[in-house]
Formats: sequence, structure tokens, C-alpha cells
Amino acid sequence: MHWAELTAIAIALAVDAFAVAIAAGVRLKGASRRQTFRLAWHFGIFQAGMLIIGWLAGDSIKTYLESYTHWIAFALLLWVGVRMIMGAVQHPTRDEQAEHFDPTKGVSLIMLAIATSIDALAVGLSLSVLNHLIWFPALIIGLTAALFTLAGLQIGKIIGNASSLGKYAEIGGGVVLILIGVNVLL
Repeated sequence: MHWAELTAIAIALAVDAFAVAIAAGVRLKGASRRQTFRLAWHFGIFQAGMLIIGWLAGDSIKTYLESYTHWIAFALLLWVGVRMIMGAVQHPTRDEQAEHFDPTKGVSLIMLAIATSIDALAVGLSLSVLNHLIWFPALIIGLTAALFTLAGLQIGKIIGNASSLGKYAEIGGGVVLILIGVNVLL
């Protein structure tokens, strides 16, 4: 695979992670180093891992997976997007803020990582059919997703910290996640 092709694929696959990271940055209004690492690490690992899983699966399950991956990604993004919107609309007290929804923890983190990497599964299947080696593309695609996630978190932090925009940006972030899910269906 040529560098230009690999770069284009890596960027195309990282766009969802970038958009979700912006929404997470808005939600967190300043992700800690630990939160930043968790999100970037999981998005990068899942992106590379799904690519490898798709490549290993090859042609045998391609038609079966293609009919469900869009619905799975849509459901995951819808769930997280609705939670973000609900969190922005409900005005938590200071005590409740400690328990506030953190998209870089637990089930939410795993769901977002899967939702943003479902496309990599299909790309891995395609690379398998084309008889391309997978290990170097997986490394580049995983690193690109992690870097785009870092950039998205920083942009989201800036938007989220704008006091007049915080609540609306968080609602917008939730809407963006839902729209990404709808786009996956289309």
C-alpha cells in the first residue's frame, strides 16, 4: 500500500474519533492527563485492533458483519449522545458534579471506542481481500486515531471552557454524536 493511500485511510478513519473527542472535551471542560491518555489510548488501540480483526476475519464473515456494523455504531453513538444532551440540560449541583458522566471511563469509553472504530473493521476486511499486509497499516491507523483524539480533546476543552458556550457546546457535542450515528446508517 502506498503512503498516500495509507495516510488518506488513516485520516478518514480518525475523523469519527476526532469528532467524538471534541464532544468529550466539551463535556469535560478540561480533560486531565489520565482522561486524555485513556481516550487517546483506547481510540488508537480499538482502531488498530478492529482493523486487524477485520483483516483476520477476511472474506468468510464479510457479508454477515456488514449488515450489522452500521446499526451497532448508530446505537452506541445515539446512547452516548443522548447522555451528553441530558447531562447538559440537567443542571447538577456541585455535589452531583463529582458523579457527573465521564465519557473516558467504563462502559461509555468502551462503547465510544467501538463505535468510532467499526469502520476500521470494514477496512480490515477490504485489506484482507486485497491481500495487503496489516501490521504497518494498523500501527499508522492506530497512531493517527490517537493523535486526532488528542487534538479533538484540546479543541473541545477550548470550546467547553467558554462560559457562555459550555452548555450549548455540550448539547451540540451530543447532537454531533447522534448525527455521526445517523450518517453511519446512511
